[in-house]
Amino acid sequence: MHNLPDKSGISLKPKHYQEIIDTHPKISWFEIHPENYMSAGGLNHKFLQRIRDQYPITMHGVGMSLGSADGLNKEHLNELKKLVDLYQPALVSEHLAWSHWKQNYFNDLLPFPYTEESLRITANNIHQVQDYLGRNILIENPSVYLAFGNNDYSEPDFISELIKKTECKLLLDVNNIFVSAKNTGFSTEEYINDIPLQHVKEIHLAGHSVMPLTEEKNIHIDNHGSKVSEEVWQLFRYTIQQARRKIPTLIEWDTDIPSLSTLLQEALKAEHAMKESLSEAGP
Repeated sequence: MHNLPDKSGISLKPKHYQEIIDTHPKISWFEIHPENYMSAGGLNHKFLQRIRDQYPITMHGVGMSLGSADGLNKEHLNELKKLVDLYQPALVSEHLAWSHWKQNYFNDLLPFPYTEESLRITANNIHQVQDYLGRNILIENPSVYLAFGNNDYSEPDFISELIKKTECKLLLDVNNIFVSAKNTGFSTEEYINDIPLQHVKEIHLAGHSVMPLTEEKNIHIDNHGSKVSEEVWQLFRYTIQQARRKIPTLIEWDTDIPSLSTLLQEALKAEHAMKESLSEAGP
């Protein structure tokens, strides 16, 4: 297993496989969605093995449904374990969301209220995943588009309780914080101040879109289809200053995928932002 350096990485996309192998770009690590590799053999595995031999990788799941009251899909968990055992990723992460109920599967990462009941359910599911994989996982804060009225916890407090109960770690998606704050009206800086930054092992940066919701209000959508906005860069710098350390940071790009050089430029920007933020923070 490779250790993950405190540097920037990029999403690994099939359109870039050959160019990565041919040019060996100066990037510290790659992240994959394990669901794209849950098949026996094939070109995806061939290329991933070659790239894995040269770079550390992380796995960021989209289908575990950690918040599901219906429990985990054991077949999905077993397929994930096969991949983890085969490729030995530096980190394994999953979304704080749910996506199935009574054998009905939804092609989305759905939010849930932060209640005592959902805390118990989600903690139990995280325990099962960690016990089966034999390692701690990271959970990622979601992007949300409406606020629940029956929350017992704020999102930072809910995440803190999950970490206490399960000893999982945190993947902090800074773009998700910005999108959720714009949609539901909380302070991004207060969120960063309340989140347990000492448990953050990875950061995600991504682009988002803005669409009109009503004549007076827009909705921000986490679409991973553009460069990181300046507002998100600013929040990232604030996060690094508060954490007072460099954190492995991914440039996440899943739709309208650009050239490899564009992703590498965004990753380099993240490196510079971390260095400058720590310099400004002082000793």
